[in-house]
Amino acid sequence: MGRGRQKAKATRQAREMKYFSPQTDYSALQRELRSTKPSTRAVDHEDRHEEEDDYSAYAEKYSDYD
Repeated sequence: MGRGRQKAKATRQAREMKYFSPQTDYSALQRELRSTKPSTRAVDHEDRHEEEDDYSAYAEKYSDYD
């Protein structure tokens, strides 16, 4: 019997969440974007690149198959 009230409350909560717009802290965003720490993805990529370049032993071993 209380389903109408529950549905209305759920609809109201969904509408509040949909249109909620908190104040943006632009100074915190600017600090985050200006961070000078190197990203871990760039470091990982460089390390992987060095490891992947050493195929010379395989190239010599399997050169007959080309």
